[in-house]
Amino acid sequence: QVQLVELGGGLVQAGGSLRLSCAASGRTFSIYRMGWFRQPPGKEREFLAAINWSEGSRMYADSVKGRFTISSDNAKSTGYLQMNNLKPEDTAVYYCAAKLTSLSDFRYWGQGTQVTVSS
Repeated sequence: QVQLVELGGGLVQAGGSLRLSCAASGRTFSIYRMGWFRQPPGKEREFLAAINWSEGSRMYADSVKGRFTISSDNAKSTGYLQMNNLKPEDTAVYYCAAKLTSLSDFRYWGQGTQVTVSS
């Protein structure tokens, strides 16, 4: 089992920046990939970015490419999402998630952290 805790959400003005962190515990040695998702009010959950734990290769959704950067510190079992040039449309609950194999779902999820961007 892997437990994930997101930190770093809050209220920012449009154009501002936040860095979210995702601290993993439990069987962290088994993590294959960590991802970030968000769910805006009244909308479906949306994939944002993912990073492969071992090599650091990254993928991004088009909606955040160029503004958000995913990274990880394997020694600290922590992932990060650097969010720049935030827009009101970025307002959502942000979640980190982990999968243990390349073929599995993102089956482990954090509790979520609220990001609110004011205009």
